[in-house]
Amino acid sequence: MPATEVVLADSVESLQRALELLEPLRVLGIDVERADWDRYYRAAALVQVGGDGRVALIDPLALPDLPALHDFMADRIAVFHALENDLQPIATLDVVPAEVHDTSIAASVLGLPTGLETLLRELIGVDLGADKQAMQRANWEARPLTPAMLDYAAGDVADLPALWTQLQHRLDETGRATWYEQELAAVLALPSVEARRAWTRTKGLGRLDAAARARLQALWDVREELARSTDTAPGRIASDAVLIDLATTPPSKVTELGRRGVRRQAVRTFGSALIAALDSVDSAAAQPRRGVRPPTEADRANAEMLRRLRSQRAEELGIEAGVLCPNRMLMSALLADAATPADLDSALGLRPWQWEQLGAAFCEALDLQGPGRPAAVTAEARNTDDG
Repeated sequence: MPATEVVLADSVESLQRALELLEPLRVLGIDVERADWDRYYRAAALVQVGGDGRVALIDPLALPDLPALHDFMADRIAVFHALENDLQPIATLDVVPAEVHDTSIAASVLGLPTGLETLLRELIGVDLGADKQAMQRANWEARPLTPAMLDYAAGDVADLPALWTQLQHRLDETGRATWYEQELAAVLALPSVEARRAWTRTKGLGRLDAAARARLQALWDVREELARSTDTAPGRIASDAVLIDLATTPPSKVTELGRRGVRRQAVRTFGSALIAALDSVDSAAAQPRRGVRPPTEADRANAEMLRRLRSQRAEELGIEAGVLCPNRMLMSALLADAATPADLDSALGLRPWQWEQLGAAFCEALDLQGPGRPAAVTAEARNTDDG
């Protein structure tokens, strides 16, 4: 990596020097090293800002209020890599950049690797050279930060603006700038990570019967309440896989939890609440959900057909299938029993660019007709199409 000038800002005076160093730059990379692996709420332990061989490493533990950085970014462009991880932690410091871009989102719609190290190496010839796994395990709240940690933190942002320039050129060149803009807008519109959490997104939910689903919801709700009230990461109380297991075959005693995958400390602190949640589920709560029918074999066959069509189109476009349409959207859309293309469009909830790529093929495969959509094809024709 080219030589980078780094200023550690851990006082009002050093922050001012850092911002003076960055003053000539209109586009700046931003990254956050977080200290929340075991916490419910996201928190920043270090904020990195830089580009063009200059980096400010800002210590929010020493400077919990950063109005100077907020004002500094008011007329500048902030470039993140996976901004969904970083916007909320810096927002808690009252830093809200006026304009943001995301190199990870740009890479995904271009069909490029989304890992920062690979992108920097392949697109602009920069090798970070750091042990990323070791740095991800590092305690970013520890002070003083080691030279290796400071080097790693600086490397995450020093070349982000140059990387964004390359990606922006490719977006324009391929005509995918609008795809990127729609994806960026969708991420920016998301509520906080905490607000998006829902028991219905638990992996393995689809395998549960009505009674187990009711138990899972009770377990999930109490885990959320405990996590919020103690600022503990939900997975430190009990992982999703453990919740599924407990909901499937419920234990009757706190002492059984340790054998079922709950950490010893969590059993002592939270075990009674977990057992009480299971005991609270009654027969009324175990009734099947109203308004949502279980999938049929036909639904599963149609979902597989749509997956094949989606995968084929993604391959033609040179992007990951999940970028074009996540698997989870397919079955939920089919269970909405769409009668028209507009119904299917609404049920899928795709961005306009995704619907443009998939809508006609999906409507044809499902025999949906409507204004501006293709006519239905025969079942025989569908069966001969490998998608």
